Amino acid sequence: MDPTDDFLRLSAATARFTHGSPRAFSFGDDGRLLWFLRSTGPTDPFDGLWVLDTATGAETRLADPRTLLPDGPGELPATERRLRERIRLTAAGIGSYALSGDGRRAVFALYGRLYAVTAGQDAAPEEIPAAPAAFDPRPNADGSRTAYVADDALYVAPGGRVSPADGARWGVAEFAAAEELGRARGHWWSPDGRTLLAARVTEEGLQRRWFADPEHPERPAEEFAYPEAGGPNAEVSLWVLGADGGPGVRLDWDAAAFPYVSDAGWESPAEILLTVQDRLQRTVLLLGADPATGRTTELSRTTHPQWVDPMVPGTPARLSDGRMLTALDTPGGAARALAVDGVALTGDGVQVRGVLGEYRGRLLVEAGLRDPAEQQVVLLDTGTGELTPLADGPGVHTALTSAGALLLTSAGAGGFRRTVRTADGRELGVTDLAEPLPYRVAPRFERVTERGIPTALVLPRGHVPGRRLPVLLDTYGGPGYQDVSAEPRRWQARQWWADQGFAVVTVDNRGTPYVSPAFTHAMYRGFSKVTMEDQVAALRALGERHPDLDLGRVGVRGWSYGGYLAAMGVLRRPDVFHAAVAGAAPTDFRHYDTAYTERYLGLPQEEPEVYERDCLIGDAPALTRPLLLVHGLADDNVHPSHTLRLSRALTDAGRPHQLLALPGVTHMTPGGVREKVMALELAFFRAELGLA
Repeated sequence: MDPTDDFLRLSAATARFTHGSPRAFSFGDDGRLLWFLRSTGPTDPFDGLWVLDTATGAETRLADPRTLLPDGPGELPATERRLRERIRLTAAGIGSYALSGDGRRAVFALYGRLYAVTAGQDAAPEEIPAAPAAFDPRPNADGSRTAYVADDALYVAPGGRVSPADGARWGVAEFAAAEELGRARGHWWSPDGRTLLAARVTEEGLQRRWFADPEHPERPAEEFAYPEAGGPNAEVSLWVLGADGGPGVRLDWDAAAFPYVSDAGWESPAEILLTVQDRLQRTVLLLGADPATGRTTELSRTTHPQWVDPMVPGTPARLSDGRMLTALDTPGGAARALAVDGVALTGDGVQVRGVLGEYRGRLLVEAGLRDPAEQQVVLLDTGTGELTPLADGPGVHTALTSAGALLLTSAGAGGFRRTVRTADGRELGVTDLAEPLPYRVAPRFERVTERGIPTALVLPRGHVPGRRLPVLLDTYGGPGYQDVSAEPRRWQARQWWADQGFAVVTVDNRGTPYVSPAFTHAMYRGFSKVTMEDQVAALRALGERHPDLDLGRVGVRGWSYGGYLAAMGVLRRPDVFHAAVAGAAPTDFRHYDTAYTERYLGLPQEEPEVYERDCLIGDAPALTRPLLLVHGLADDNVHPSHTLRLSRALTDAGRPHQLLALPGVTHMTPGGVREKVMALELAFFRAELGLA
């Protein structure tokens, strides 16, 4: 990192302007309490546990990690460290918490130790006696007992181990569930607090990957079970266990046909709901299970000839009146819609993104009503289909509700604003202690080509029209993630790049979410073709609209799928892209994980030509443009072997390139690593694109 660059130093010190910003909100005590995590300021990395009393407006810090561990935090348990990587959590201190049934008591893990704290009391957090390296604590309904995981076993405190010592992993989410299916937990209390629903995971058949620290050759390598495309998955079953031990009851469904458990939980003491999927994710079932017998009943079935899009959280589900809520595509794939008992409630003008629960007799829904870069919050009448906007101004709006209380978060060009609406109609704010965003960025959002591809353009501040600018394509392009969004934080680094002398372009090609289901599903069986076609077409369309873009000098950078796109750009389209930085690129999807890869590309045994077409290794002899490869050597998501295999193929073909290996760095590049790499990237692009 350039020590003289104010933006890079500030971005690194503030964790990209997130330290001090409240997160992980939960309502408790019938909506009177709003719990959240927040550090004490923009350079404090340690999140503490806070509560806002909506009756008084007072915010109180109930747990300070520095006070609880005055000698320092130590190391995270390995299982928790990996889970944080799966859910992209970089904050130190308290990573998460869970509330008792009344929402007045919270439990949390802190570097392998467990604590509980009650709102409205002056007492400090109390430590819960637990086995070493404990994590993911969950209190029962009255808060009298806490379930947690330690060393792959499920425990209860007070009490002891409740899972059998059978060699399986109990109470945790396996890699595929946490990384790709949206389920980060593996145990759930029954409403009466007497039994637990627990996941049992076995990974004997999975490929083993090893991570050694080259800086410390004296240390043993760390073993990691990884579900590689076409290979075995973890075997997952769900069991009802007594909180005091004893034999359990296994939930009975066709796990061979539906191996993925994407959601689970208790609907009542007499019913468990679970959502399961087939391996290629073309069929999703909502099942009801009897906890006494383990017998399951199919409640709803959602199918798609390609894959069932997982981008509608909150569905399938049972409404409070017993009707079934599901998501479906409107005819022609124009929109993601909601249906009740199979009858569509929304149409082509509403792109449903998430269902947040019921609020004052209607459904609280996050949806896109206009440009896909924006998101609104609306109320949906499940009887008439009538929509009532709650937050629909420019920007990205999200919400949380419980017991008639509502939290609205609005993110736009001016930053973030959070408003609590109480059940009796009052409004309160939540204090944000984060560093103010240094740039007020106004990306130029445009839809281009006959496909209406979303794009964004950021120019240098003070740009003089008529001055030609080299172009930097800074993009992701992979399925499941929207890059072109009105959320302001993601444009800060891009404004910095623009101020270095670039016209910065971002493109959401087909395959990315929120334009339409047809737009998203267009990537089926073809990552490389669709990605590159749309990126090139959008770039040329913007060049025609904006003559200041010098398409004779185009650099491309990206991380993860964006790194794949960047490397592919100079390997396959050197006529368009003149230099690339490819970070953590999955260069051969035959070596990426099952749930993600097979959803879009199928099984490699059945679709070998698809995997071969999307693999970059064979393109190595074609490299004629400058290429910088970057990879963290502790990356357990995209293993560093992806980049090393491409580097070896380039070397074998006699093609010059640069390789930057980052010892000890994971896929998330925390701790200021991203800013250090950005400074090196800038020097690379300046040299290769002829910037002064």
